[in-house]
Amino acid sequence: MDPLGWLRDKVRQLLRLQDSNHAIALGTSVGMFFGFLPLWGFKTLIAIGLSRLIGGNLLAAAIGASLHDFALPLMPLLLRWEYDIGYWLLSQPHELPPSLHLSHNSPSVWFHWSTFLTLGRPLLLGSLIIAAPVAAATYYVMLVVVARSRPKVAPPAPPKDGP
Repeated sequence: MDPLGWLRDKVRQLLRLQDSNHAIALGTSVGMFFGFLPLWGFKTLIAIGLSRLIGGNLLAAAIGASLHDFALPLMPLLLRWEYDIGYWLLSQPHELPPSLHLSHNSPSVWFHWSTFLTLGRPLLLGSLIIAAPVAAATYYVMLVVVARSRPKVAPPAPPKDGP
């Protein structure tokens, strides 16, 4: 299946969910929020858990977390952008990070705590900065899209007075 077909299929799944507009929009936005965080393997589980706690739709949270995977070809650029933002915020005085040279290190070095703290903290902070407005925008967009996709229910007719 082509990427746009996959995306269309996921949106159709969201629109077919039987829940309130708010719950679907909330679940999708929670999923999108955690989709941006570099918590590979855990983002869907955390999104479902938080969505359950705050009353969002669980399936919408799982779909929202997987919608982020649509940007998979752009992931190296997105991760670098998140890292740059986090590094800039954590550095005193603010400065952009030096270029990364991971090719000089063996893959075993990548899994040391020192490497995680050096790269992971700025990456996590930058991803939070990007994820929050994207999640807020996703909530409002999904609220409108879900409301427009559902048939309008006519208000009940007023009772007739007298014979």
